[in-house]
Amino acid sequence: MSPDPTPDSTPDERLLAEAERLYGLPVEEFTAARDVRAKELRGDDRALADAVRRLRRPTLAAWVVNLLVRLEHAQVAQVLEVGEALRVAQQGLAGEDLRALTRQRRQLTAAVTGRARAVAGSRGVRVTDAVAEQVEATLTAAILDPGCAAAVRSGLLVTPLAATGVDPVAVQDAVAVPAALGHEASPAVPEPPAEPRRPDLQVVVDDTREREEAEAVLRDAEEAAAAARERLAAAREETAAASAHVLELEAGLEELRGRLAALEAQAEEAGDALAETEEARDAAAAEVEEAEAAVAAARAEVARLSR
Repeated sequence: MSPDPTPDSTPDERLLAEAERLYGLPVEEFTAARDVRAKELRGDDRALADAVRRLRRPTLAAWVVNLLVRLEHAQVAQVLEVGEALRVAQQGLAGEDLRALTRQRRQLTAAVTGRARAVAGSRGVRVTDAVAEQVEATLTAAILDPGCAAAVRSGLLVTPLAATGVDPVAVQDAVAVPAALGHEASPAVPEPPAEPRRPDLQVVVDDTREREEAEAVLRDAEEAAAAARERLAAAREETAAASAHVLELEAGLEELRGRLAALEAQAEEAGDALAETEEARDAAAAEVEEAEAAVAAARAEVARLSR
């Protein structure tokens, strides 16, 4: 939430404050109010007036999400917190656990979308199924993608969002002003019914039921996220233990490799020594053979002379 601008506010802060007021208006009043405000500002700050004049009218789905953020601020904040927990939890899940988490997410977005339709209805705006699908897709994107969550939290959407949870979403064009990312919409006080002649008591009952259903789904999603985080923590501990064991085995293997290398070097030295001794043996045998031949010759000569 941004404070009201002061004389020391930056141009971005002043534009953000103007956008905060305009995007909190009923969607059918936006264009006229924007143009009037741009004319009012033109005499004092032409650059700001031009920037206000360029603000885009939100689509109906974007306006419904912006309205939900302002009127159901605490519930939307919880949904975005659960979304952050789910993003962390699903990193360590697969198979049935991941499918269960996906079912919880879909139940949560469907329940909150129902609440969004009721909130828009309280302002006299009928949300068709097609628009509701865009609202639900935007809430799903906010759960899957942190950038989409920041865009929803701003309350300054101009178009609905979509995300797969695989690749990050470029959300700059989906918000009214660049400074919207990081901004948090100010909570609004719900207005009383515009027509006292239409108390719509049944609608109040339906709203309560839808809120209770959404809160029940939210509790289930929070419990599922908590359980998933516990499983992820256990899996991380097991992975750490397995990694330590692998490192221990690798260290032992490295030690054995060192010993093998030393033995191979010793064997090579012993082989060289053996070759040298064999050469010496062969040389000595040749000398013996030559000496024995000389002895035999000498004996023969002695024998001849003795005759």
